Amino acid sequence: MTVRILITGSEGLVGRALSRLLARKGHDIVPLDLRAPEGRGRGDVRNRADLKAALRDCAGVVHLAAVSRVIHAEHNPDLCWSTNVVGTQLLLDVARDCPRKPWVLFASSREVYGEPTALPVREDAPLAPVNVYGRSKVEGEERTLGARKDGLSTAVVRLSNVYGGTNDHADRVVPAFVSSALSGRPLRVDGPDHTFDFTHIDDTTLGLAAMIELLSRGAELPPIHLLTGIPTTLMELARLCVEQAGTSASIVEAPPRTYDVQRFVGDPGRAAALLGWAPHIGIREGIERMMNDVRQGSEP
Repeated sequence: MTVRILITGSEGLVGRALSRLLARKGHDIVPLDLRAPEGRGRGDVRNRADLKAALRDCAGVVHLAAVSRVIHAEHNPDLCWSTNVVGTQLLLDVARDCPRKPWVLFASSREVYGEPTALPVREDAPLAPVNVYGRSKVEGEERTLGARKDGLSTAVVRLSNVYGGTNDHADRVVPAFVSSALSGRPLRVDGPDHTFDFTHIDDTTLGLAAMIELLSRGAELPPIHLLTGIPTTLMELARLCVEQAGTSASIVEAPPRTYDVQRFVGDPGRAAALLGWAPHIGIREGIERMMNDVRQGSEP
């Protein structure tokens, strides 16, 4: 079934990859992003007119647009809140007023849990964010799920350290490590024992597509993780990048930032049960693919 889907944040890592996947499936994609070319989806989720125009005749929305870096949110909390919370509420308001109410899939983050008390983390674990970005995502989740009372079909997906594209933020840990390793520059590791659940973009978009399929059929979904359930420390990641790059890049240990979560590994069981989804790309294969893309100057 072909449907018209708005993707906010369409120029980001997940947005671009998801747009390509859904287009291959025959869906009509409406992009919306501040970075989009003029006349090809440029718009702001904080602008009602932009949202109204983009939502026209859409069956659903994948809401990815956000201040998506923890460090950027710490440095500019007002921008983070106006985009991640106020922008989300405005999107929900405009969707509610559409003649044909679209479903809304809100992209959240493992940052909503803060420092987990037990691993792996399930979706029903307490939400206790420790930074501005995490708090904005908790608020966005609450508003998204709360919009069900207004007749909107909404869902929340929690992503975890998505990587794998060459169009990602250059200062995120995986792109930064890959770039430094390939060029032989030192890899700075802020918190070598910090442990995370790295999820490849191809696995992530397949999970999102599965959620979209269910939402298009009218399903009501609980919050769902899309992640591997496999822990990787930052030191392990750095060593893997240097190994696969085949360079003599050094690794420099540094203290962690005060607003970073120290460890997170999630439980992917709910996605398996409800979506029939499982990750297939491990961190070693994922880094190898990314390095090949960087060497070739291509986007997967």
